[in-house]
Amino acid sequence: MQGKIIKGIAGFYYVHVVEFGVYECKAKGTFRREKIKPLVGDNVEINVLNEEEKLGNIVKILPRENELIRPAVANIDQALVVFAVTKPKPHFNLLDRFLVMMESKKIPIVLCFNKKDIAEQKEIQELEKIYESCGYRVIFTSAKEEENIKLVKEVLKGKMTAVAGPSGVGKSSLINLLQSEIQMETGSISEKIERGKHTTRHSELIPIDDTSYIMDTPGFSSLYVNAFEKEELKYYFPEFEQYEGTCKFNGCDHIHEPNCMVKQAVEEGKIHKVRYENYVEMYKELQEKRRY
Repeated sequence: MQGKIIKGIAGFYYVHVVEFGVYECKAKGTFRREKIKPLVGDNVEINVLNEEEKLGNIVKILPRENELIRPAVANIDQALVVFAVTKPKPHFNLLDRFLVMMESKKIPIVLCFNKKDIAEQKEIQELEKIYESCGYRVIFTSAKEEENIKLVKEVLKGKMTAVAGPSGVGKSSLINLLQSEIQMETGSISEKIERGKHTTRHSELIPIDDTSYIMDTPGFSSLYVNAFEKEELKYYFPEFEQYEGTCKFNGCDHIHEPNCMVKQAVEEGKIHKVRYENYVEMYKELQEKRRY
């Protein structure tokens, strides 16, 4: 049987098989010997050991489209990044770090700014100005008033979506609304996962329908950009792309070089200052990392 790992904890993996439910599985020993660790989001083949108890063994991990280390997850189709428009105001540096991480993995991003109902129009316009100009899709929602929830559901349809965002932005309320019309046997899923011992908070997939999953990613408070070299960073800011090759120096990193078209675009307001400042900060971090 083939299924998808929707949760993994303490050596147990919970595999959702369409039309059959969730099986509690262990991974076969050869994975450990080969140092292969099954991840949430992996598509796997299982052998059923006990159909009544829904117990099985994972015997094969199918090829991955992509994988992240933090959070440890595979086969993400897209990321839904949730911040509040206000209360709290967006932490732009944290937001841009997450965008860079997803860009480096070539994972498409949808930005969701919640609490639209208590935001001022100028706050909404500022966020549009910063992020729509980078080419990101931006959706403004109100979980409280259920505004634009249908639009978010359409974006999630048929995909596996990592939902990420800091605390206090209404992410949990949003997730509850997104899964409110679940068409699957969620009772058995919850019961199988929560039964007794394995309840520590980990990354977990929530099925919305047979082909759509959302993954709530815990621990999203700080991200260190250190999985690549400083020279690569500029490629993960999509708004820089149109200026590539137009600077005075080939391989310009858009930091100290003279006649840099990216820096000129920042001065002219074509690239938002907030984004450029965060780029410089991350660049310097990567520079320090290399030094040590």
